[in-house]
Amino acid sequence: MAQTYDVIIIGSGPNGLTTGAYLSKAGQKVLLLEKRFEAGGGLCTEQVTIPEFYHNTHAVYMLMVDYAPVYADFQFEERYNVKHIFPDLQVAMPLPDGRAVCIYRDVEKTCASLAQFSKKDAESYRDMHRRFDEMMRHILGPQTYVPFEAAPMMAAKAEMTELGRALTEYTEKTPEEIVCELFENEQVRTLMLYLACHWGLDYSQSGVSYMVPIYLNRASNLRLTAGGSHRVSNALLKSIFEQGGQIRTSVRIKRIIVENGTAKGVELEDGTQYLANKAVVSTIDTHQTFLQYVGEDKLDAEFVDMIKIWQWEKWSLCVSHLALAEPPQFAAATKQPDLNQAFIQVLGYESLAQLKGHWDALGNGEFPATAGFNCCFPSVHDPYQAPPGRASGLISQMAPFDLKDGGSQRWLNYKYREETTQRQLAILRRYAPNLTPDKVLWTNITTPADIQNKFANMVKGSYKQGAYHPLQMGYLRPNQDCSQYRTPVKNLYLGGASVAPGGMVLFGPGYNCANAIAEDCNIQKWWTEPTYITTARENGYI
Repeated sequence: MAQTYDVIIIGSGPNGLTTGAYLSKAGQKVLLLEKRFEAGGGLCTEQVTIPEFYHNTHAVYMLMVDYAPVYADFQFEERYNVKHIFPDLQVAMPLPDGRAVCIYRDVEKTCASLAQFSKKDAESYRDMHRRFDEMMRHILGPQTYVPFEAAPMMAAKAEMTELGRALTEYTEKTPEEIVCELFENEQVRTLMLYLACHWGLDYSQSGVSYMVPIYLNRASNLRLTAGGSHRVSNALLKSIFEQGGQIRTSVRIKRIIVENGTAKGVELEDGTQYLANKAVVSTIDTHQTFLQYVGEDKLDAEFVDMIKIWQWEKWSLCVSHLALAEPPQFAAATKQPDLNQAFIQVLGYESLAQLKGHWDALGNGEFPATAGFNCCFPSVHDPYQAPPGRASGLISQMAPFDLKDGGSQRWLNYKYREETTQRQLAILRRYAPNLTPDKVLWTNITTPADIQNKFANMVKGSYKQGAYHPLQMGYLRPNQDCSQYRTPVKNLYLGGASVAPGGMVLFGPGYNCANAIAEDCNIQKWWTEPTYITTARENGYI
């Protein structure tokens, strides 16, 4: 006999756990279904090199600790001892001449660094930091945790305030135009454009450049989870268990049960059925949700066409995880002593031409041997993540899923994988010469093909479940029929990165989906709207 729950959630990544945690604490009987053995999705911390080295194998940089409602609502630190480390030197871009472009938590320290390259750029950064912080606090932060409205409505609201009009002006420009108007120095421009676009923006495309203020604001607000990113997902899972919620891992879904246009539950490949009284939530990609699990025959043809034209990201990530005999010592630290303490190091770029050349090559399926990357050494900030005196590290490089020479299958070739890691290490040694081959104890590489193999919803290594471009963002993510977390199939909801605000560990889709279900099913909310959202609404920003 089929077991019955109030809410069934497909996928136990950050968003699935968020929806489940809110609704289970609201008294709902919740079941999560997970394909992998381990819950947490991209919030994973694993020993993939050698024992006692802990590696955050997907999500490392926590972007929204100061905004995401889950942190306060579930009392992560007080109840579950989940703490975050906030490094003083957030991002550094060392240069061969011994200088470094640095971004600190402290705006004045950042300005002092930029002044070495351009006094004008230092002043521009100070002004930009203030304006982008205002946009985050009043518009962009609150907007992350409420449903997006249709573009005409949002445009009308934006026109009513000075801050909204300023944000609209940025949206109409390309990221490159924004950066080049703000800054004059080549190296400063290079770092700023990298930070503005690395997570998925096309440097030459307008329409979604409201993301530029977000990413440049977040570049001085990044956190590292003490003990590893998996502790965040563990906190949410513990909360679900405390409320009587359940999870089934290592399961394969056959279909979402739909009868008379209404989602009734989920059937597994082994024939097991779980029924849902109130809602079925999918946090996986729209192709699997609708084309595979619901079935085209149960959907309107025009809706199916909208699903099929969905585009994945232009690039994925190729990440090498490192077990090191000692922490890196950057050559530029002789002039800038705190450089070894930077949270993120951006290496291999010295000009816009180099950076843009990398992005242009990715669009052609090429993976240049000389391309730069960002790297991070978590144990420098959190000793838990490596044995005493040792260091854990990662090199994260933008890379195409389908290589021009050999397609995605080439990523699975052992020789090519090893060559890729060695090329990355060679670039790293140019900046941190102490990391000689004998200091690299072990490596483990995660290629775009590995990302798809590990996370079935990250099609083509698409770690945000779909490209960020004007027709796939905001109210149009994934389309106008699903952007409010509801779908054309009654009682079927979307709560993953395919809906606004999108990917990364924002918790926004899961939070907004929980709100939608609570409203539709008359579930009394135990949580209250954050003050910053209420204030933004009262002031007409959202």
